[in-house]
Amino acid sequence: MKGKHSPIAWLLRFAVLAAACLLVWHYWPAKKVESVQSADGSQIKFRTQGDRIEIYDKGQWTSFFVKGVNVGAALPGHDPGELPIGKEKYLDWFGQIQELGANTIRVYTILSPSFYEALVEFNQRHADQPLYFIQGVWTPEDELIDSKDAYLDTIYKEFQSEIADAVGAVYGTADIPEKFGKASGTYRYNAGPYLLAWHIGTEWDPKMVQNTDDSHRDKTGFQGTHISAKPNATPFENWLAEMLDHLAVLESQTGWKHPLTFTNWVTTDPLKHPGEVLVQEDMSSVDATHLDAHDWTAGYFASFHAYPYYPDFFRLDETLTDIKDSDGTANTYLSYLTKLKNYHQDMPVMITEFGVPSSLGIGHLANKDRNQGGHNETEQGQINASLLQDIAGAGMAGGIVFSWQDEWFKRTWNTMHFEIPQTRRKMWTNVLTNEQHFGIVAELSGKDGPLKIDGDASDWQALKEDDKMKLPGTYPGWKSIWMTHDEAYVYIMGELEQSFDPQQETLYFGVDTTPGGNRHAQELGGVKLDEGLEALIELCKDGDSQVKIASNYDFHTRLYGNQYGMLKVSSDAMKDDSGLFNPWKLAVDLEQMPPDSTRYSPFEDVPAGMLKRGSTDPEASDFDSLAMWQAQGGIVEMRIPWMLLGFTDPSSLQVMSYGEKEGKMIATTTAGIRLLPWIVNRSNGTVLGLEPGSGSYPVSKLPMYTWPAWDNVQYVERHKKSYDLMKDAFHKLDVSTR
Repeated sequence: MKGKHSPIAWLLRFAVLAAACLLVWHYWPAKKVESVQSADGSQIKFRTQGDRIEIYDKGQWTSFFVKGVNVGAALPGHDPGELPIGKEKYLDWFGQIQELGANTIRVYTILSPSFYEALVEFNQRHADQPLYFIQGVWTPEDELIDSKDAYLDTIYKEFQSEIADAVGAVYGTADIPEKFGKASGTYRYNAGPYLLAWHIGTEWDPKMVQNTDDSHRDKTGFQGTHISAKPNATPFENWLAEMLDHLAVLESQTGWKHPLTFTNWVTTDPLKHPGEVLVQEDMSSVDATHLDAHDWTAGYFASFHAYPYYPDFFRLDETLTDIKDSDGTANTYLSYLTKLKNYHQDMPVMITEFGVPSSLGIGHLANKDRNQGGHNETEQGQINASLLQDIAGAGMAGGIVFSWQDEWFKRTWNTMHFEIPQTRRKMWTNVLTNEQHFGIVAELSGKDGPLKIDGDASDWQALKEDDKMKLPGTYPGWKSIWMTHDEAYVYIMGELEQSFDPQQETLYFGVDTTPGGNRHAQELGGVKLDEGLEALIELCKDGDSQVKIASNYDFHTRLYGNQYGMLKVSSDAMKDDSGLFNPWKLAVDLEQMPPDSTRYSPFEDVPAGMLKRGSTDPEASDFDSLAMWQAQGGIVEMRIPWMLLGFTDPSSLQVMSYGEKEGKMIATTTAGIRLLPWIVNRSNGTVLGLEPGSGSYPVSKLPMYTWPAWDNVQYVERHKKSYDLMKDAFHKLDVSTR
């Protein structure tokens, strides 16, 4: 007689079977990834050996040069803490990254479960050529900067908790509760076998490092299970040793070991820079050689964010002019990397961030024109490829380009005061803010692509009727003028009665957005306006086309002149209706003087309102991603960045006010844009389009271009020209002789 089993027994059997299946599924990636077992039983896939990273592949250890991309957590219209990127987007990106020739992805913090699920799934499909990843762990950065004390109990505990969550997320064992601005959810995909290294921390504030060292002189001699501080380690370096050891102990419990590093940057490197002017940039150091890894077969290495334009010693320090390129010019970036590598003897050094942005705006100037901005997509790719060559030539263990995608939420020091309210920065993209445009994948505004600036009006016809406006009325010299907009630009297209000759004519467009501004100006001849202009668009011969701003409205002069006292300000220029339009400029270096600097350093600025002529069609021979206007016959097209017209947030119709509050510039709501066009024949001085009739010209009666506020964005994603150039650089890079 067969025995009978109770329902409870069957349930128990089913539970055991389900648990067994779950374990097999969870650890299956480990069985598909080749690794070696160390003496203590841990699995090792990557390790440090001498000054390089090695991978265990096909039964042997071989050198592995990291060719990577930094992948951010945000999409247009979102902050990174919203974690808007889903599994399908990641899968799509991973395919493009693999095609690029990269072998590694770096992420800064714990991402949503969809990232790890997508990575495991992608790598199982591409087992012969997987994408490895470096997992970052984000510190409580704002709290560190505010308190300037890494040993503060709340910071100490929060970072250790974040490390524990990161280990659980990578190995698929975490259940992270919801917390504003943080990843959360159920993590059940084991991505650990595809991990290349752990990378904890952020770019350290030098004042925080100094204060931590000064306030905790007793914090020395940390001896951990796997990471210890050497006798010469500072208190902050002891703190780092504790955090890395905490991570190592937690990971060892998973049965794996991976190389360890902490984030560092040029500002807190261990070198001295005699050419640096600003004291803060050379006041503190964080030295990877002051930590010791033991009983950790995967090893430990140094990593740096290193850009060629910051700090300023890259263009000022004479000690960095010792290495010349083939054209005879000094390569200060390569010189710096060489010195950095020489300092870290027999230790891998990886450059985990490098690159330049493809932005109109510039944040810093650099040797060899490797500036922070002011580059089109092709120039961006050429510079990034040359930086990669410098990184490899200096003997580094790898280079990870910053970044994969553009990120609209980012801010830059020289435009952040003009973006009001700052919380809505993610709702539009400011081409003057260089930090938003580091990607080799463009995240463009909604019409940047569908509407091409090329002197052909046919794509305007495809726009919906409620998505464009034909300015009513008549405008001498023009058959018609149209306007539209998107998240980055105001677009204007007009048909002239005759073909435009920029060598002989100048097209002017006055812009009125708020009460005030210039009612007279040299450019207006003797005509008076009944309402002032905030901005003036000039289209003429190559190199002269630009946007100017009314002198008393000029953001740049008001901030750096009136508030900071770094620019000379004429009282006449600050009067309403001064009659002066200033060229748009951006600061690239502030005035510095002792004791904050080692010597006096003057204020520097660069033009920001110049309008390039060209095509925005990537397939055109005259394509230039920074082109702002083009004309063919009588058709003239242009796109003008919002900020050049005075906008602080077009998504909520905010423009800069002429007034201030508590000594700071403030925004006000605009009803829209009035456009005043006129044409000047430079050969004979005749003006077409400013006939005032009786009295002043009635700008206040001109039609107003309006739009509704928006809380959702449209965007266009495509590869930049820099993607193809980096693809070529990655595939051709030869590090076999290292």
